[in-house]
Amino acid sequence: MTKVSHLAPPSPPKRLIGYARVSKADQLNDAQVDELRAAGCDRIYQEHRSGAWRARPVLAKLLKDLAAGDMLVVVRLHRLAPSVSHLLEVIEDLVTRGVHFRSLHDPIDTSTPEGMFSLQVLGAVAQFERALIAERTKSGMQAAKARGRLAGNPGLRERRPEAIRAVSAARERAYLDELIASAQTWLPIVRQLRPRHGWDDVVRILNRRGHDWTVERLRRAVHRMVREKLADPELLSRSPRRPPEHYLMRLVAGIAIADPDLSLRDIAAQLDRMQERPPGGGRKWQPSSVRALLDEARRFGLVRS
Repeated sequence: MTKVSHLAPPSPPKRLIGYARVSKADQLNDAQVDELRAAGCDRIYQEHRSGAWRARPVLAKLLKDLAAGDMLVVVRLHRLAPSVSHLLEVIEDLVTRGVHFRSLHDPIDTSTPEGMFSLQVLGAVAQFERALIAERTKSGMQAAKARGRLAGNPGLRERRPEAIRAVSAARERAYLDELIASAQTWLPIVRQLRPRHGWDDVVRILNRRGHDWTVERLRRAVHRMVREKLADPELLSRSPRRPPEHYLMRLVAGIAIADPDLSLRDIAAQLDRMQERPPGGGRKWQPSSVRALLDEARRFGLVRS
């Protein structure tokens, strides 16, 4: 179940931001906008996308721009997310960042205890549904095996081109869904570091923050986000060439950019954990060495003063 159920409601909202989505077959966008305005929304973001399409650039930008104390408002839950699991992922991220969420026609309002309780119930239902689906799938496979039938897709077993294409398309959609759902945890750091820093440095910094990327997988993920117009193509530009002796300077600059609140001592401790050797020898990093590298990075324009 989503972690939302363990989080307390944030403080009362400062701004109300509306989100309206309309598909080509559904021309009720004006009605959504009217309801959001009547609810007191200061700004309203409008998107023309199918409900089944999870790649929504307007929503992605809106989620990125929301700040602690804001409230995201929709007319109904299905306008925000195509599935319960995706809905809970989005709301979990918002609540973690101190952002409220409210659906005008559903009992979800994370600024109230009642709304948070409804969200917990929704998470429990989603978990129960997943368990039921898993149990039914297991029972179906066992029944098919008892009748002497092979489980799985017969079109794939027979290598039918249309079945292979359908499975490949489904995998691509699932991959994009996963990227979009997790983007808030890694894409902002990529935006801060690329293209001034190489992919190796970006991966190293992300993984020190709890991720598990490789250069190949991260580049593929960024390429896909750019293709879906969810990221700036500049992220894929070639990073400037630097002599080998500038490696530590770039690494320290990258750590400082990814987390500006770190002190010199914090950065030194992180470099020790990464098993990087200090410049000029020695076994442990000192704040003075970090300061010297940051000063050099500022002269190169890698870090702002």
